[in-house]
Amino acid sequence: MKIISVNVGEPRDIFYQERIISTGIFKVPVATRVRVSALNIEGDGQADLTVHGGPNKAIYVYPSEHYPFWRRELGDEFLAAGAFGENLTSEGLLETELNIGDRLYVGSVELAVTQPRLPCYKLAVKFNRKDIVKRFLRSRRTGFYCAVLQEGELGVEDPVTVVSRDPAGVTIADITRLYAFDKQDLSGLQRVAELKALPESWRRYFRDRVAKVLADKT
Repeated sequence: MKIISVNVGEPRDIFYQERIISTGIFKVPVATRVRVSALNIEGDGQADLTVHGGPNKAIYVYPSEHYPFWRRELGDEFLAAGAFGENLTSEGLLETELNIGDRLYVGSVELAVTQPRLPCYKLAVKFNRKDIVKRFLRSRRTGFYCAVLQEGELGVEDPVTVVSRDPAGVTIADITRLYAFDKQDLSGLQRVAELKALPESWRRYFRDRVAKVLADKT
């Protein structure tokens, strides 16, 4: 397991659907080692802090294993690391294998896996295609966000070590499945609604889903 690419980019204004929007989704790889703080990577920024960034979304990681799929799907053989707005393009870190709450060590940085990435319309802006948001979620190739537990430095080719596994054993893929596909799985919903390693906003969402499923059964 290692880091294939480190990608950063400051927000920029672009013209989209007859209006100007600000977005930080455009990332470019950097060759130098970068400083990682509690909220960000050096040289990187988010445009809308109400939905991006913050302690639970400080770092976005996307598996390099997904790129061949997207090159075929999008017909772009030159699709490069950072294309999905990720800060770290990884090798060996998959949504089906990592748990929410797992702790990772890379360089001198310690990270905690917090949640899958839910695509917003700015992914459509990046690729200039309206269907990409639904296709991204449907693919279940979401990547994942991390919180920074220990600040430090990291760089390309740094190995990634899983230093601890969350005992609940709920994977990133499990959260995506329950959010978007198996919305009536009451036992699964109840389980993740009480998952301490999951951010409170997600637990609140799943508690509401549990209440709805139970109400529909009465």
